Amino acid sequence: MGLETKATYRIEPKGSITTPKGFTAGGLHCGLKKTTRHDLGAIVCEVPAAAAGVYTTNVFQAAPLKVTRESLAANGTLRAVLVNSGNANACTGQQGEDDAYAMRDEFADAIGVEKEAVAVASTGVIGELLKMDRVRQGIGELPSRLTPTDQGAEDFCQAILTTDLVQKMVCVSLEIDGRTVHVAGSAKGSGMIHPNMATMLGFVTTDAAVDSETLQLALREVTDLTFNMITVDGDTSTNDMLVAMASGLAGNERLTRQHPDYAAFVEALRYVCEVLAKAISRDGEGATKLVEVQVRGAISDESARKIVKTVIGSSLVKSAVFGADANWGRIIAAVGRAGEPVNPETVDIRIGDIVTLEQSRPLLFDEDAALEYLKGDTIVIHIDLHHGSGEAVGWGCDLTYDYVRINAAYRT
Repeated sequence: MGLETKATYRIEPKGSITTPKGFTAGGLHCGLKKTTRHDLGAIVCEVPAAAAGVYTTNVFQAAPLKVTRESLAANGTLRAVLVNSGNANACTGQQGEDDAYAMRDEFADAIGVEKEAVAVASTGVIGELLKMDRVRQGIGELPSRLTPTDQGAEDFCQAILTTDLVQKMVCVSLEIDGRTVHVAGSAKGSGMIHPNMATMLGFVTTDAAVDSETLQLALREVTDLTFNMITVDGDTSTNDMLVAMASGLAGNERLTRQHPDYAAFVEALRYVCEVLAKAISRDGEGATKLVEVQVRGAISDESARKIVKTVIGSSLVKSAVFGADANWGRIIAAVGRAGEPVNPETVDIRIGDIVTLEQSRPLLFDEDAALEYLKGDTIVIHIDLHHGSGEAVGWGCDLTYDYVRINAAYRT
């Protein structure tokens, strides 16, 4: 998939994760966080929803991931996902595993569904046991907070945040078989964000009729183009997870890869995931700017992706963007160390509309104009290798003093 695609969906400005038919959501404060911000939330579907998941590649995977994998493997459907913030329940041994199963089982009982119909996710500090007395109290209260309203969606979005400054949610609609289908999503990120899936916690709801196998294929496809193309700090968390649930209540014919509207559905899903991925990058810990890197002319799309990730992950590039310094040397150095085939005589670099390098030769440019552009909150770096037809785009953020401040005292 290239850098430009034709939209077949409509953005729903007032839509949320509860807009797709069959979904309710909610959240509350149970006491895992020191603040009064919500820290326990859930999304519930009124029918068994076809489900799919993508998970962190970190070898040390938190207990909730094991529980969720088992739930999804049971029959490919889910009725609910329960999420807590304030504690990752990672590297917590057998007790942590027991606590994750207890969260699943007790919430399943609370909403009257089978235990394997519930997924569990956690985010927060690694290596500390959950305060299960508080979690249990929250689970008892949560069913009464579930609602199909925007408030329920907002409460859930607040419940999944850690050091995030803003909630992240998006919804689109499209026509499939003459029926209106919705695709919506919510995510949290902020720190420990690096391409290798899932790079955060993300949740997608849709009322499209689609089987779990097809949904899994679509989710993996768009993940490689969105969530796997962002970075904040080069660290991949122990808890990263992206879960999609499809109620099937829109009434369309079941989607398969042969369905004439399958590509339109995947494009809508891609847009939802891209919006969330960019929102995570923009809201990275301490970040002041969203950085988009576009690479063209690579020998393949995969090669272009690796170069994009190297550039947006470069501490020197990120620092230069923070300092509003049009130091294209940092950019070309990152391109050169990406380990991908590049002709060192044919590279163009443009920062916004300002051409700094053409055919690997520096050009005189207006430093004042570059400074003004780099003071903005969205910076786009264009790289053309003139070496093939591969292209890719990815997102990151600047590296600031606040990132160090936040992470120097994360536990305290």
